[in-house]
Amino acid sequence: MNTKARSEYAIGIMLLVAAAVTYSTAGVFTKGVVAGAWAVIFWRGLFAAALTTGWTISQGTFRSNFFCMGYSGWAVGIVGAIGTAAFIPAFKLTSIANVSLIYAIAPLIAAVLAWRLIGERITIRTLAGSFCAILGVGIIVSGSVGQISIQGDALALVMTAAMATIMVIYRKFPDTPGAGPSVLQSLILLPPSFALGAPFRTEPFEIFILAAFGLLFAVASVTLAEGAKRVPSGQTALLSALETPLAPVLAFIVFTEVPNRATILGGSVVLIAVLMSIRNDKETVEPVVAD
Repeated sequence: MNTKARSEYAIGIMLLVAAAVTYSTAGVFTKGVVAGAWAVIFWRGLFAAALTTGWTISQGTFRSNFFCMGYSGWAVGIVGAIGTAAFIPAFKLTSIANVSLIYAIAPLIAAVLAWRLIGERITIRTLAGSFCAILGVGIIVSGSVGQISIQGDALALVMTAAMATIMVIYRKFPDTPGAGPSVLQSLILLPPSFALGAPFRTEPFEIFILAAFGLLFAVASVTLAEGAKRVPSGQTALLSALETPLAPVLAFIVFTEVPNRATILGGSVVLIAVLMSIRNDKETVEPVVAD
């Protein structure tokens, strides 16, 4: 590896770590304000959409991102809106640890969906890891049975399924832009969040916090994309997985939120399954396209 390549690789590592750290703060931002979930969705989406649009204009990619999305871009925007509508309320109803650990299985669900729906090869290790991860999620959810947090766990599962679907769409249609669909999902949610969340009743200081939430996550999306271009995919997945253990740590530091036994046990199973599936494996399951 020459000096220039090493420099690009180092930059990629830093960008991916920065993105993982930023994404891990979602629960802290959401639980750190009194504003309801729909108000959070409104302000976060408004500021994220504005910054992302400005970034595409500065990069000269506005037209390609917004006018060349195609059906796949619209699909990403709509599915992403469903995921976001579940993601933010999930933090209000269950623990940050539960949401982050359930979300950790998204790449594994995506791998199985891609195998069944578009015939993409899947390793035996990934298939086994997927079943183990689902078992881990089952253990996590069992700790919420009979409590209101079960609703949050269910919403986290909806969000995870939505994100896995988006991953499959991008694998099937790799030319689908990232910024345009991201802005679209925020815009789709503005009318319902305005109607259901009374965002203009939010305290000015909290609007400032939610603006920072939106701006940080818009930047994180860019750093994740740029970092992934410079680092091998296996290492990209591993570095992105840093978000999962970081989120519960931040929750403990900020809110003294301690995961229950089911979350710790199930979360351990999920993390082991995810990390094991990232390793290269030459054994693959033949592609099968679902009817």
